Amino acid sequence: MHFEKHVFICTNDKDAPKKCCGSGHGMQLVEAFKAAYAEAGNPAKIRIQRAGCLDFCGKGPAMVVYPEGVFYGNVQLEDVKELTQKHLIEGEVVTRLQIG
Repeated sequence: MHFEKHVFICTNDKDAPKKCCGSGHGMQLVEAFKAAYAEAGNPAKIRIQRAGCLDFCGKGPAMVVYPEGVFYGNVQLEDVKELTQKHLIEGEVVTRLQIG
């Protein structure tokens, strides 16, 4: 199957002084994005999945959307609907959460 977009959400946990995306609700974000996208009923083929470390620990929970290569940081559960509607469906970058 060919996907139009891939969404990778860091769910990594490590024993380190840095903030970890997994303990910072990474898996809850994966499930919330899947639910929000399904609820939107959009026909585009998008794969939303967990990922290992994206190297933005201090800005986590972090995620990236491909093929655009847009990284988002400090993503909270209350940001899911906005990111789903604006970026995944409408193709507009949500600059307030963008890293870089």
